[in-house]
Amino acid sequence: MDITFGGDKVTLVGNEIKVGDKAPAFKATMNDLSEWTSENCDNKVVVYSVAPSLDTSVCAIQAKKFNEEATKLDDVNVVTITLDLPFAQARFCSNENIENNLMVSDYKDREFGEKYGFLIDEVKLLARGVVVVDKEGVVQYVEYVPEVTDEVDFDKALEEVKKLI
Repeated sequence: MDITFGGDKVTLVGNEIKVGDKAPAFKATMNDLSEWTSENCDNKVVVYSVAPSLDTSVCAIQAKKFNEEATKLDDVNVVTITLDLPFAQARFCSNENIENNLMVSDYKDREFGEKYGFLIDEVKLLARGVVVVDKEGVVQYVEYVPEVTDEVDFDKALEEVKKLI
């Protein structure tokens, strides 16, 4: 898969996740520095909103859009994952009134980035994308945005989520 960041081709580390795969379990860090595990979302539809850094306008738009949509989705966990430090994520959530989705950081173990194939080797950030997992833990939708600085296809991701609830 060809992914670019600012027009330059980059290398993704890990295994590319595909529709039909069993979603790998992973752990990440919550804003209070406690450990979070993807197993916390068992038996619910999960939207993993993946972004490089909340300090960029495109990432901020993505987090805010999924936060807004989360209020309309019953029985769905929206989890935003970046490599930002938990303190920066907490500040962003406070400043932007992000209350409806869970914000976790992959900075410590980079398990999500490697297990889902989103870790950019050259800059050690996550590529932009979306992964939707059904209640049985099977991946039903994946988007790796070809140019990391572009937005995800919100409409397509949300359409896929609505099919599962």
